[in-house]
Amino acid sequence: MAKTVAETIKEIIRKHLEKNNGLLFGQAITAVGWVNNTVPNCKNIIEFPMADVSNMGIACGAAISGRRPIIIIRFQDFMWLNSSTLINYAAKSKDIFGTPTPIFVRALAQKNAGCVHSAVLHSIFMHMPGFRVCSPMTPKEYKEVWNDFMNNDDPMYVSEHRSSFNNSREFRNSYKKADVTLIPISITRFNVDKTIEILAKENITCNVAHVVWLKPFKKDNILKALSNSKCGVVVDADFEISGASQSIAYSLMYETGAPVKALGLYDRSVGVTPETENPAPDAHSIAEKVRQLLRKIKK
Repeated sequence: MAKTVAETIKEIIRKHLEKNNGLLFGQAITAVGWVNNTVPNCKNIIEFPMADVSNMGIACGAAISGRRPIIIIRFQDFMWLNSSTLINYAAKSKDIFGTPTPIFVRALAQKNAGCVHSAVLHSIFMHMPGFRVCSPMTPKEYKEVWNDFMNNDDPMYVSEHRSSFNNSREFRNSYKKADVTLIPISITRFNVDKTIEILAKENITCNVAHVVWLKPFKKDNILKALSNSKCGVVVDADFEISGASQSIAYSLMYETGAPVKALGLYDRSVGVTPETENPAPDAHSIAEKVRQLLRKIKK
């Protein structure tokens, strides 16, 4: 039976801590389910106090010493406090001081968990020079991301989503002649199959080009799919305005000349009630964005 994303992460961490003399930092790591059962019970795990402003500095110090630490941020919302040392030291140290700070940041997201426990915030780290930013949602992708980290010396921001942890299947891209290319990021990738079913009933055909690497942005598969379709829609679980979806849509539109639209979270805070939720775009909202774009092209 194929391993899940959670099992893959756990296996990678165990090997790193036991064989590579790595370190793992975080808060409440050894309690409350061992971070959705993605952390093994082994050596070299260090529990941080609830002090988000200073913890990342300790992890950066470990990275400078050569330990290639992993730090787990249970909710990406907490990155607002943790990000200062990352942005102002880890991301700059290689360029300014010639000293790399290879740190692997596992930043977790969770859907519909309220205003400080739900966000996907990889866009802000794409903005800053010095980071490698990715959003793996499959076992194979996570291994690729880890190998990239071990083969480079840049800080890595890994945008995870708890809803992917039980996933064991791999995604496939499609490059046929189609009306639209869907370009999903993060947890929205799991909504694509349903979107295709909805649009097929309306005789609208779709290509799919999945995004794992946000920075550096790996786009060969996207360009191939987009070249065989009339337009594209970039879908993300991060906020749409000034976010990854708009940035990627712009770069693809500029390079190909094809109309490409962005779709992400609405510009409002996330709540926990049905009236205040701000979830990632679902299959129906993606399908509606495709319809709007195709109608505009026809005009």
